[in-house]
Amino acid sequence: MAFSTKNCIIIIVLALFLLFSSSSSSAFPMGKKQKHKPCKQLVLYFHDIIYNGKNAANATSAIVAAPEGANLTILAPQFHFGNIAVFDDPITLDNNLHSKPVGRAQGMYIYDTKNTFTSWLAFSFSLNYTAYEGTINFIGADPIMVKTRDISVVGGTGDFFMHRGVATIMTDAFEGEVYFRLRVDIKFYECW
Repeated sequence: MAFSTKNCIIIIVLALFLLFSSSSSSAFPMGKKQKHKPCKQLVLYFHDIIYNGKNAANATSAIVAAPEGANLTILAPQFHFGNIAVFDDPITLDNNLHSKPVGRAQGMYIYDTKNTFTSWLAFSFSLNYTAYEGTINFIGADPIMVKTRDISVVGGTGDFFMHRGVATIMTDAFEGEVYFRLRVDIKFYECW
């Protein structure tokens, strides 16, 4: 029996269709959400004390850019829109500012919305303690008024080499516009 080119193409397409439909249905059952378990998880706290012109001795962050006419020691009105702050904050295993730091949170936040408190974050955790050494890099939007927010873990070094995942952040405490503490629940879904 001779097959024409048209018949061969139809058979190949049909075979590929059956192959892909059977493999995809077994890998991802219809109607069921895929549940992923983290390969590593950490909960850490970082403490930010913004420089206000009077607290240079213990400040861990500073406003480095502000809207025209604003000063660099007071956050701008109207949801701090336009302020950019850099920070070098202590990281602790618990929510006590005076606990021994296990590393530093270093990066920046940009207040980027005029009608509510939100910021955009880009920072690294640089850890150096018994359990872990290395960096974890984060980036993402922070809608501050939401109780818990997720930002991306985009990589790392040392014990966190090429790790990726999600960090759920929560404002654990704040005092006026000078101090805030974030609880960071890090779940890695790619561990090397």
